[in-house]
Amino acid sequence: MTSKNTTNSSFVTQLREQIEYRDAGTFNKVLLKDQACQHTLLCLAANTEISEHKSTRNATANVIEGRGVLTLSGQDIALETGVFVFIPANAPHSLKSEDKLAFLLTLSEKVDTN
Repeated sequence: MTSKNTTNSSFVTQLREQIEYRDAGTFNKVLLKDQACQHTLLCLAANTEISEHKSTRNATANVIEGRGVLTLSGQDIALETGVFVFIPANAPHSLKSEDKLAFLLTLSEKVDTN
């Protein structure tokens, strides 16, 4: 399935059917995006590390399967099936998969509350 740009149309997919793992590293698949949000399926092979970085957008990670550790602003968060994490814009974070790990990453524009 390729990514879909949308403004107001419906979109349905079975996430588990979209999961693809490489022998090593990551596989990313943008499922849906518009001007405000991007929904990307990330699939990490076992023992894959994503070094510390920041995003200018808010993010959520919803774990579909597997295990790993997200280090968010210095705090380790255990990732396993069903875990949902909110990552504020500009928060330093890194990731290490312990087993194969798949999660839905949603990036959204940061809303200025001032």
